[in-house]
Amino acid sequence: MRDLLRDTVDGIRELSPRRFPWRRFLFALALGTVGGWLFAYYRLPLPWMLGSMVFCTVAAIARAPVAAPPVIRPPMSAVIGVMLGSGFKPEIVAQMPNWLPTIGGLVLFMVACGLCCVTYFRRVAGYDPVTAFFSGMPGGLVEMVITGEEKGGDARTIALIHSARILLVVMTLPFIVQWLEGVSLGINRNTGPSMFQTTALAWFWLAASAIAGVMLAHALRLPAKQLLGPMLVSAIVHLVGFSDSVPPYEIVNLAQLILGVTIGCRFVGTPPQAILRILLISVGSTVILVALTLIFAFLVAHVSSYKPVPLILAYSPGGLAEMSLIALALHTEVAFVAAHHIIRVFLVMIGAGPLFGSIVGKKP
Repeated sequence: MRDLLRDTVDGIRELSPRRFPWRRFLFALALGTVGGWLFAYYRLPLPWMLGSMVFCTVAAIARAPVAAPPVIRPPMSAVIGVMLGSGFKPEIVAQMPNWLPTIGGLVLFMVACGLCCVTYFRRVAGYDPVTAFFSGMPGGLVEMVITGEEKGGDARTIALIHSARILLVVMTLPFIVQWLEGVSLGINRNTGPSMFQTTALAWFWLAASAIAGVMLAHALRLPAKQLLGPMLVSAIVHLVGFSDSVPPYEIVNLAQLILGVTIGCRFVGTPPQAILRILLISVGSTVILVALTLIFAFLVAHVSSYKPVPLILAYSPGGLAEMSLIALALHTEVAFVAAHHIIRVFLVMIGAGPLFGSIVGKKP
């Protein structure tokens, strides 16, 4: 607990004007807000996330003075974790035995994605075996960068490839889901009441779940503790019946805005030529990933009780928080989507290193 307190104090210190680029961050936030408003005006899917992401990505490529340091994401991750946990209803948890076919399909899907993407990065992009392997693994940006660098890969390329994967998948999948589902994911798809209609008791459980969740995740040494801890505590709160509130739509929109800004600003400091080359290469891998996602979702839908759209969101390697926000917008089973993404990231984390050793070989 002492380590958690120290990390919290260090995070607060990082927000001091001497350390934190407030002007560049506020400029990025303003650009993201304009992008979100424009996307909402034209009723494009997930406007606050996609709009802010597109505008900040363009700003990063143009070397505009934007920034979104990593210290910004943890508080928002905690909020998103609480939101995801609110989707764990007793009737949904009762359906967990029905997840066995979909989890089996997920494992096969991950193997197919890994084989296809690693081959693509090796043969088409011309990456060395280590960089190609850890760039092609479907998930765990931080884990793949750290492990890939330890094995001798190009850490910056691996990080940019995974950032571009999330960027491109999140930019394309909502349009596909919107077309398949036949509904709009625009501004009119509110996920809950206004924050001004939310009771004080609901706000208490929101804050308590976030704080207790981070503390629990730190004690259990869970990965992505700012997200998984609050989600776990929030799920318990909703399953036990302490609270049945749903997240206010303003909070969901804010979460989308911050996520979009942080994803777009990941490319800050990288030469524009390198960004454009990575994005161009990632277009090919994104086509592979989206195609495999659709194929497996429709195949597994025939052998399970789930329709293709929830399976698309559960399988898509576009990020737990991002795909779960789409699930929230669709009012689909967030618990189902979130659980499959957690399983995917966990399997990649524990399996990538040993698999690399058996297939690619030892560190060069």
